[in-house]
Amino acid sequence: MEKIKTIMDEVKQKLSDVTDLGELDKVRVDYLGKKGRVTALLKGMKDLSNEEKKTFGAEVNKLKGFVAQKVDERIAELKQLEIEREIAAMPKFDITAPADLSRGSYHPITLVQRQCEAIFKSMGFTVEDYPEVVTDYECFESVNIPKHHPARDMQDTYYLENGQLLKSQTSAAQNAILRKYGKNLKENGVPIKAIFPGRCFRNEATDASHENTFFQMEGMMVDKDISISNLIFFMKTMLSEVFRRDVKVRLRPGFFPFVEPGFELDINCLICGGEGCSSCKHSGWLELCPCGMIHPNVLREGGIDPDEYTGFAFGLGLTRLAMMKYKIKDIRDLNSGSLKALSQFTDDE
Repeated sequence: MEKIKTIMDEVKQKLSDVTDLGELDKVRVDYLGKKGRVTALLKGMKDLSNEEKKTFGAEVNKLKGFVAQKVDERIAELKQLEIEREIAAMPKFDITAPADLSRGSYHPITLVQRQCEAIFKSMGFTVEDYPEVVTDYECFESVNIPKHHPARDMQDTYYLENGQLLKSQTSAAQNAILRKYGKNLKENGVPIKAIFPGRCFRNEATDASHENTFFQMEGMMVDKDISISNLIFFMKTMLSEVFRRDVKVRLRPGFFPFVEPGFELDINCLICGGEGCSSCKHSGWLELCPCGMIHPNVLREGGIDPDEYTGFAFGLGLTRLAMMKYKIKDIRDLNSGSLKALSQFTDDE
């Protein structure tokens, strides 16, 4: 019992002298390890009577609990002291001082997205948000791509274990937008005019013009007597505002299950001036905006009568638009996190 009291006093003193966690662990091993002093006390029990063993064993267990508790308490104290030292070493900041905005800049995709939003708002469009994780129905079935349809082979999609997926196209929001504003269209004659930007994901081989994570801006307008002429007008207006000059574009037939007829709107590559480079695959043109007249099945699925209403939809590639606007040759630079590549952009552009 005298040894037990001696060990308790020693532990208190040694723990108070310890100044870091490394020293503290050595103290713990010295007393509680397999060859520690507390463990060694049990070896002397062979010389005791059965009654003495019972009493002494209980006291040794109390001692082990005491040492373990004191070690844990000292660990907490040392960790708190370390936090306080780190705080004390930090430079002092005046939280009332104005922010130094020169230390950062908006991402080029953010700048382009905000500019496009402002342009379309000025033309009466609302800006909608939509989740990045969607159901198979939202991403495919609601936009005329049923299960086992060969058009699904066009997109190698990231599926989750619960059956949902990372949206591979902003078209996943079309059905929700049609249902959200369809009543106002039918009862009050207010056209559906909405854009919904978002991040999309596809399991693609990356190169100068392809990434597995990219940004799009879906747009749609539904009303009576909407035609392709309306689509061309809005797209030309948007592009001329973004680039602040006339831009050469071309419209060619393209297949997309959610539009009929469907088109590819290409822009003359602004990086090489149409001469051909790695960004445009040496064609002089860059696919920018799949578009077309909304398929009757999509309107019908959204609660809109295709015999009474028509509409157009487009999927503007914000990432590629940023590449053209800022003459970024490699799409991978936009997701690289490289401050050297991204810090040159400001919202004054």
